[in-house]
Amino acid sequence: MRSLRSASLQPGCSVSTFGQVLAACRAEGRPRRTVGFVRNARLHDALRAFAADAAERLSVDASNGAEVPFEVVEQRHARRASLYCYKPLTGAFIDERLSILGGLETYLPAVHALGATIGVSEYLESRGETVPRDPRERAEDALRLFLARVFDDSTDFVLTDLRFETAYTELERVVCEGRTESVVVAPLLGVDLGSEQVDMGDGLVLVRGEALPDAPADADVFAVLSWEAAPGDAAPVEHARIRLRRLLTALRLYDTGVPALGAAAWARTAGGPWQMVVLGATGAPHGLVSVPAAQEDELRAFCTLIGRRTPKAGELAWALRRFELGLERPSPREALSDHLLALRALLEPEGPTSGRLPGRLAALCALPEDRAELAERAAHIVSLERAVIAGLVPEGQDVDALIGELGGHLRALLRDVLCGHLDSDLREVADHLLRSREAPAPAPSGEQVPVNRDEPVDVMDVAFEQRHEHRL
Repeated sequence: MRSLRSASLQPGCSVSTFGQVLAACRAEGRPRRTVGFVRNARLHDALRAFAADAAERLSVDASNGAEVPFEVVEQRHARRASLYCYKPLTGAFIDERLSILGGLETYLPAVHALGATIGVSEYLESRGETVPRDPRERAEDALRLFLARVFDDSTDFVLTDLRFETAYTELERVVCEGRTESVVVAPLLGVDLGSEQVDMGDGLVLVRGEALPDAPADADVFAVLSWEAAPGDAAPVEHARIRLRRLLTALRLYDTGVPALGAAAWARTAGGPWQMVVLGATGAPHGLVSVPAAQEDELRAFCTLIGRRTPKAGELAWALRRFELGLERPSPREALSDHLLALRALLEPEGPTSGRLPGRLAALCALPEDRAELAERAAHIVSLERAVIAGLVPEGQDVDALIGELGGHLRALLRDVLCGHLDSDLREVADHLLRSREAPAPAPSGEQVPVNRDEPVDVMDVAFEQRHEHRL
C-alpha cells in the first residue's frame, strides 16, 4: 500500500505550521466550518491546512500540463441504452505525487492529528483498505485517502468549502463517533530541544515555548498531550497525569539531568475554555536533558520502551519510585536514604545488616579491576547515612559527589533492567559475577594453565555452578 511518507521530510515543523498542529491550543487558527459542530477542532484545522497546500501544489501541476488519468464508466439505465462517461482518477494522480505532498510543511501536522485519533483503522476499513499494523502508516494512508476524497472527480483541484466539509464530515463521523477532543499543555522544565517540536507518539508532542506564543503560560519547553476521550474513559486530568508522569520517568532514566513538570497545567475539552489543573509536585529540575535533532528518534524509541516495560508493582516498581523520590529532594543528602532503600530492595533482600550491598553493587557497576575501589566507596556512603540523617556530616562537595555517584549507579541499573540488558534478579546476577570471579574454570586433564585473576571474565561463558569430584 502506498503512503505519503517522503524521504525529504524535515525533523520538525516551522513556527507557523505548528500553530496548525496545535490549533486546539490557541485562540486563533484557520477558518473553521460554520455548518454543524466540529468535534475535533485540531483535526479539522490541520486537515484543512494540508488540503489547501495540497490543492495549490496539485493545481500547479495540472495547469502545467500534467494529465489526470481517466477511466470509462458505464452508467446503466433500466429503460434506455447504457451511457458511458469518463471518470477522472484523481486518486492515481495524487499517488504519483506522494513524495512531493509529503514534503509540504502542513503534512506532518495532519499526520500527527490523524494519528492521535482512535478510529483511523475504522476509516481505512470503511474505504475498503487494508489496515497497516504501524500507527504512522495508518495515519498516512488515511490522509492519502482523505485527500483523494476531497478532490474526487476533480481535474482542476480547486478547494471549495463544500468539497472539504463533505469529505471531513465523512471522516469525522467514523473517527470521532462518541468522542471528544481533550488537550493538556504542561510546562516541562530542565529540557532543551534542538528542534522546535518533537513528536513522541500517541498524541504527545514536546514543543519549544517560542513555537507556542499563545500558550496559557511561559516556559522554554511544553509537553502538549491531545487525545480523543470516549464515554467512560478516565477523566482528562487523570489521563494526563499518568501520561506525563511516564514521560518524566523515561526522561530521568535517559540522561543524568533531572527534568520536572510545572506544578500546574492547562486543559481544555471539546474546544472549551482553558482551565488550570494541578498535576502535583515533581520537584525542582537539576541539570539539563538536551535533545539534539539527531537524537530525537533514539529518545522516542527509549521513552516508548520504558513506558511499555515499566512494572506497576513489585520490587522493581518500588525501587523506581524511590529513585524518583530521591531526585525530587532539594539536595543530594536528602536523597541518600531514598536511593539506598531502592538499592537494598534490588540487591540486598537479606537486610542492611548483611553488608552485601557494596560488593554486589560493585560487581554490577564496575570492571573487575575496579570493583574493590567502588565497593569501598559504596560502603563509605552506606556508613554515612545515619550521620547524614542526624545532620552531623560537614558541608562539602565530596560527600555530595559520592551520593550523586550512588544515584548514577542506581539509574544505570534501573535503565538496563527496563531495557532488557540485565535480568530483573540483580542479586543473583551480582552473586554469579562474584562466584565466577572467585572460581576459575579448571584446566584440561594433564595440562596446567596459569590463571590471571585480574583478567575480566565473560559472564556468558561461566556456569552458575561448577562441581568437580576427583577420586583416587
